[in-house]
Amino acid sequence: MHSSNSNRYALAIHTASPDLGLAISNFAGDSRSQAWALGREVSSYLHLYLSKFIQPQTWADLEFIAVAKGPGGFTGTRLGVVTARTLAQQLDLPLFAISTLAAVAWATVAVRSEPELDIAVQMPAQRGEVHAAIYRIHLTDSEHQDTITALLPDAVVSQEQWQQMLADWQRPYRLVQAEGGLGATAESLLTLAYLEWQAGSRPHWSTALPFYGQSPV
Repeated sequence: MHSSNSNRYALAIHTASPDLGLAISNFAGDSRSQAWALGREVSSYLHLYLSKFIQPQTWADLEFIAVAKGPGGFTGTRLGVVTARTLAQQLDLPLFAISTLAAVAWATVAVRSEPELDIAVQMPAQRGEVHAAIYRIHLTDSEHQDTITALLPDAVVSQEQWQQMLADWQRPYRLVQAEGGLGATAESLLTLAYLEWQAGSRPHWSTALPFYGQSPV
């Protein structure tokens, strides 16, 4: 998809937190996103909201799909990934499985005043542990060439381990707490998938797997 082909769109699905987030864009000026606080009702209403949200576009207008792969709630994360895999398989489209924490990191960079940032993201996990990651975001004059790099990939660590990692970090960083309302980062999911698309990546739907970080108790 290039901005010159404004009839082709991409769709993002985020169900890894208690709300549903959807985003669609042709990356040529026509974008929209929305989040709904559905809680445990996501599984009942996902397909209904999806079919309404995509209009006036149709499934045939899609060039690729992005989905939040987690970490996040077990049931919600699995639902989103399975739905996205099914759509990508039926439509024969590439499917980008994007880290929930990466989307949160990207969403925090609202202004482009700092060309390079280290974003430390933490999310409550079970047993008092945290899902944690550190991403370096490099912004350029062209949004199509921005990059995000996982310096500390998504992992589950104890509070003590995480505090030690941050204490040992050699560069300035911004700490972000990710909890609740993450459906609003669907737009960031879409952007991160688009950066990979621009770089030539075309992942097969079968490679999209949920990342739970740990088994549910």
